Amino acid sequence: MKSQLWLRRAGLGLIIAIVGVGIGWAGAVVLTPPRDVLDSTAFSYVKVVKGEVGSSITLNTIAEWTPVPIGSNLATGTVTTINVNPGDSVAQGTVLYTVNLRPVVIASGSIPAFESLAQGSRGADVSQLQTMLKALGYFPGTVNGTFGRTTTLAVKAWQKSLGESADGAVQSGDIIFVENLPTRIALDPKLVKRGAVLAGGEAVVNGLGKEPSFSVPVTDSQSAMMPDGTRVEITNSEGAVWNGYVEGRKTDDQSAVTLTLAGKDGASICADSCGTIPATGTSLLLSRVVTVESVVGLTVPSAALLSDASGNLSVVDDKNKAHPVTVVTSARGMSIIKGVPAGLRVRIPAGGD
Repeated sequence: MKSQLWLRRAGLGLIIAIVGVGIGWAGAVVLTPPRDVLDSTAFSYVKVVKGEVGSSITLNTIAEWTPVPIGSNLATGTVTTINVNPGDSVAQGTVLYTVNLRPVVIASGSIPAFESLAQGSRGADVSQLQTMLKALGYFPGTVNGTFGRTTTLAVKAWQKSLGESADGAVQSGDIIFVENLPTRIALDPKLVKRGAVLAGGEAVVNGLGKEPSFSVPVTDSQSAMMPDGTRVEITNSEGAVWNGYVEGRKTDDQSAVTLTLAGKDGASICADSCGTIPATGTSLLLSRVVTVESVVGLTVPSAALLSDASGNLSVVDDKNKAHPVTVVTSARGMSIIKGVPAGLRVRIPAGGD
């Protein structure tokens, strides 16, 4: 009996001891404050240093002229020579090509050539002829639309300069009048080539305008990073760099996105160097699309930035002191900040760059 009583008392004591241990553990868990997450996180430290932060994507820009018909041929016969190259700038009296060895020149005028002109002719087309002859230094008289003796002498002198028979008469196919000169042109290569036969009436002269169009094919995700106004550095075939800016975007039937570019404040992208772009076909130009403009300043890894409930940003130094900062720009995991001195050691999560 005594042994049974002892066992009962021993068992009861064990239970009380176990319960006591459990209560003590629970109390410790409940009453002990949790460790600060920052205090429990491993950190490494980096110095605030001067640097440059920016981001860009290398893509191809497509440059392409859009030819617009501006003049038609009225000469008949075989094309014997071609005297201009695609993209050449032409002015009053420039020889474009020859037909049966007779020169065909370009001149300024809103009235297209439609008849032969000789002494006694009158009209706006005669005025256009006189204007060209005056610009070339052959016509000393007044532009009046009357083909008189002075005009005849001027035509003969002009014909002699071209190596032609100086008969004083201008055939309808001798001149192609276009509205604006000087201008950059390209002859239609399918119609005007050595040995081609012209019947008259062919639209052979294409104007190229002031500059080609510039565009950048991109993916949907790339397009989202390139809002209107994004700068694109375009390197031409001679190594010069032009700046274009995204002015819009087009999506085709296959959902492919193309950014269209323009110059700053309406200026030309290629300015005086547009002639380096071939007048026919498309040109691929290596380009850098600047998704985040580069800024020079004090840099830290973006992982060093802490934000409070109000959205205020700070960095913490190696003495556990917080310093409020302002972020100027961020890209590729780095930030330019203001508010702390260069050389300050700030902490970042262990393993951060």
